[in-house]
Amino acid sequence: MIKKYLLTLLCTAFIVAAQAQITPLPIGAEKPAFSIDELQKRHFLYFWELAHPKNFQIPDRFPTNDFSSIAATGFGLSTYIVGAERGWVTRAQAAERVMNTLRVLKNLPQGDQSSGNSGYRGWFYHFLETETAKRFKTVELSSIDTGLLMAGILSCMTYFDGKNATEKEIRETADFLFRRVEFDWYMNEHDRMSMGWFPERGFLCADWRGYNEAMILVLMGLGSPTHPLPADGWASWCKPYYRTDFQGQDMVNFGPLFGHQYSHCWVDFKGIQDPYMKNMGIDYFENSRRATLAQRSYAIANPAKFKGYSENIWGLTAGDGPDADMLHEGRKIFCSGYGARGMSVDYNEDDGTIAPTAAISSMPFAPEYCLPTAQAMWERWPVGKYGFFDGYNETFTQVARSPKAQPGFPFWVDKDYLGIDQGPIVLMIENYRSGLIWNLMKRNPYIVKGLQRAGFSGGWLNDVDNKKLFQGISFADGNLAKPNLDIPLDQHSFTDRAAYKDQSGNRLPYNLMQPWKQTLDGTQKYPLVVFLHGSGERGATNHDHMKNGVHAFCEKNMREKHPCYLLVPQCPENDNWGGVGDDWKPVFKETSTISQQLLIELIDKMLRENPNIDPKRVYITGLSMGGYGTFDLLARRPDLFAAGMPLCGAGDTRYVDRYKNTPLWVFHGALDDAVFPIESRKMVAALKAAGSKVKYTEYSTLYHSIWDATYYNEAVLEWLFAQKKD
Repeated sequence: MIKKYLLTLLCTAFIVAAQAQITPLPIGAEKPAFSIDELQKRHFLYFWELAHPKNFQIPDRFPTNDFSSIAATGFGLSTYIVGAERGWVTRAQAAERVMNTLRVLKNLPQGDQSSGNSGYRGWFYHFLETETAKRFKTVELSSIDTGLLMAGILSCMTYFDGKNATEKEIRETADFLFRRVEFDWYMNEHDRMSMGWFPERGFLCADWRGYNEAMILVLMGLGSPTHPLPADGWASWCKPYYRTDFQGQDMVNFGPLFGHQYSHCWVDFKGIQDPYMKNMGIDYFENSRRATLAQRSYAIANPAKFKGYSENIWGLTAGDGPDADMLHEGRKIFCSGYGARGMSVDYNEDDGTIAPTAAISSMPFAPEYCLPTAQAMWERWPVGKYGFFDGYNETFTQVARSPKAQPGFPFWVDKDYLGIDQGPIVLMIENYRSGLIWNLMKRNPYIVKGLQRAGFSGGWLNDVDNKKLFQGISFADGNLAKPNLDIPLDQHSFTDRAAYKDQSGNRLPYNLMQPWKQTLDGTQKYPLVVFLHGSGERGATNHDHMKNGVHAFCEKNMREKHPCYLLVPQCPENDNWGGVGDDWKPVFKETSTISQQLLIELIDKMLRENPNIDPKRVYITGLSMGGYGTFDLLARRPDLFAAGMPLCGAGDTRYVDRYKNTPLWVFHGALDDAVFPIESRKMVAALKAAGSKVKYTEYSTLYHSIWDATYYNEAVLEWLFAQKKD
């Protein structure tokens, strides 16, 4: 007990000394022995000490002080609760700080003018000027950052349940701020929210979909009593999930770890499931645990051979970096400034920069690994008054070349702390230690309502007394919400990602677009278009192949006139779609390539499982390597396709008799120096000799890249969709 008391005195003395100066501890300097309390408290002090003395907004970063961040303010509001419970401040002190913060937020000007306002329709701008708390320059009205702010506000609404005037005002103001947010105004035709709005140019076409940090935003939108999202909003959010294996972990993928953490700062997903997770057999807590383990495994493997990576030094997420290039392992690498680093199947961003918040904020998911990592980082790296600096890069040693580096260290150490990285450390450590924030939000009616409308059930949700929790609250009918047609749609938003596996474990990633506004009564059928990319887009990302020409099928006029299923597989490295011999000479082989066989199996599977697909209208088209594959698949499965459109491809003329009766339109650039136009000419001549009515277009002034000229020609797609097998 005496030793523990002396250690407490030592820690207290160190904190007092640290508060007197901001100079970081140099490597080798004395610092307290690691303790979780010391770590958590230092990061809490970032919010408690650095909030603006008049408007109480939290700086985006420190000691650099350019503007405040509404997301950091949201994290800060919840950290005040932690501080009160830990005894670092009194409940009365925390209540006063929260009350003052909410008062300011309520009274900040809202309007659609481009300057002089802090927000609009209940939303707030991403960054606010430090002194005035009004829009910083021309930043966007941010949906996710407002969402993180509102999450912090709702936590205070529930925690401060006392009868005194201060806590009563907190509850009333928090409720007012949340009810004022017009979630439905941000909703597009997909039943998803746009990522941002600018008074100068309107909404961003990018929307919140798939698995990322915005779960908490969508749940709050579903739980709004005044401007709710439609119930279908959660199904639309889940639709583009990408579940696949990474580093031995079967999970819904997202590269940077913050996407697996932010929503979990407030919501305890352990033991509750939505329909997607029920089908997968896990919950979101387990998914985040798997992502944590996968990142640790990646660091242990350390394929790029960055210095310092090990079983206890790891973690990639959004944060600061050197903002300069370095020479490493014989190649030049640019280490970005602020950036979203992370690793998954479809996301590979690693420049040797580790952000302590990545591993530490995963503590509830994998404490057996994250606690030793926090201690190892504490003992290995310099820390400052407010805990860990935002990033460390031991491989980057020319620190004088980095505008973001602290001088005096042998490797790159960030000069700043970042509020949105400090906050999750405080909250997730607390959720690991006591479940404080999680247990609060289980009593918040708007969070619970959002989870229920999203289809979550099980675990603690089954124990909620709805009658008591929702007493006195009237919820609007979110199903009546109409999409805001002013929001443009992102072409990338029309496809969902998945992967097909055969019995041998071979894997074929693919994107799939379903018919727009599909009727589900079983009476209407739609064509299936199979689109094969070229050799330069091979890989396993399930993203890089969605480039050349494919989005012509997603254009508004085509979606409305010719709704279809669009299947876009990605050929793995070191394989091809078939029809290719040595030096890219066209040749038909009796044995399919692995990718080709997987594709054939996938098409057959789709036809079996989707009665809405019209088997008489299955079309195949491809460019470059995909043009080879188009000819080859037509020869291999002439029974399958109603029409084909090979672009800049080549085929084996000996087999044209197999598909001479299939309608074909062949395209090539006359100046193509990658696949010579003679290849298409030979195929067309052979087809005509066999009796085919093949069409041929050769662009006299174009080279290899004829994709847009072809696919964005409405007459071409009109021809394709007019074809039908007898």
